Amino acid sequence: MSRVVAITNQKGGVGKTTTCVNLAASLVATKRRVLVIDLDPQGNTTMGSGIEKNSLSYSVLDILTQKVNINKVVHQNTPAGYDLLPANGDLTAAEVELIQVQQKEARLRIALNKLEQPYDFILIDCPPSLSMLTVNALACADSVLVPMQCEYYALEGISALLNTVKLIKNSLNPNLVIEGILRTMYDPRNSLTNDVSHQLINHFGDLVYRTVIPRNVRLAEAPSHGLPALMYDKHSRGAVAYLALASEFIRQQEKK
Repeated sequence: MSRVVAITNQKGGVGKTTTCVNLAASLVATKRRVLVIDLDPQGNTTMGSGIEKNSLSYSVLDILTQKVNINKVVHQNTPAGYDLLPANGDLTAAEVELIQVQQKEARLRIALNKLEQPYDFILIDCPPSLSMLTVNALACADSVLVPMQCEYYALEGISALLNTVKLIKNSLNPNLVIEGILRTMYDPRNSLTNDVSHQLINHFGDLVYRTVIPRNVRLAEAPSHGLPALMYDKHSRGAVAYLALASEFIRQQEKK
C-alpha cells in the first residue's frame, strides 16, 4: 500500500512546492517509487518537475471532475524520476465545479483507488489555503507534512493548520496524523529563527524533523530549469539537506 502524504501549510511562501519536488526526487534516489500530485492551480510543482503546464492534454482537474481515468493523466518518469499528476490554472475551476457534486471531498481518494501503478509514496502539493482542493488532499492522506519558516507568523499559521487537521480527522478521515514539521529557509545566524525553532521543539517534540532546510541559492534556481536541486546541483546544501530529510522520513516509516 502507498503511503499518502499531504504537504501543506495554510501560509504561502514556506517551501511546500520546494519540499514536495525535492523530497520526491530524494526518495526516488533511494529506489522508492513515488507519485507527486500537484493540487495547486499555480502549477509550480508541474513546472518544477520539467512538465510544461500550459500544454497539458489532461490535468488533475479532469480527475476530480471524473472526466478522465487517472491512469491517462499520470506523466510517467518525469526528468526528476518520479511520476506526476500535473496541474495548471484550469484547476481554479475545481472549486465551482465541485460545489454541487456528490462526494466532493472524496474525489481524489476515489481516483487514487483506480491507480494501476504501485507506489511506495504519494506526495501531494497543496495550495496555501483551506480550499476544496486541500480538503480532498487531507481526506485521502495518511499524514500531513508541514513545511514552515521559523518566524513569528508561522507559529500562528501552524495552530490554524492543526485545527484544520483536527476537523478533517473528526469528520472525513479518522486516521489522519501529523507526519512531521519541517523547518525551511533556515538561517541559524538569525536569533528569531533559533527562538522559534526552540519553541517548536518544546511544543511538538519528536514531530519536528531533525533535518533543517537552509536558505540556498541552488534550491531557488533549480525550478527555472524544471529540475529538483538533486539533479541541478547534487552537491548543493539544499540537495544534501533534502537527501537527509528523505533518510529521516524513511526511518520514521520503518518504525511504523
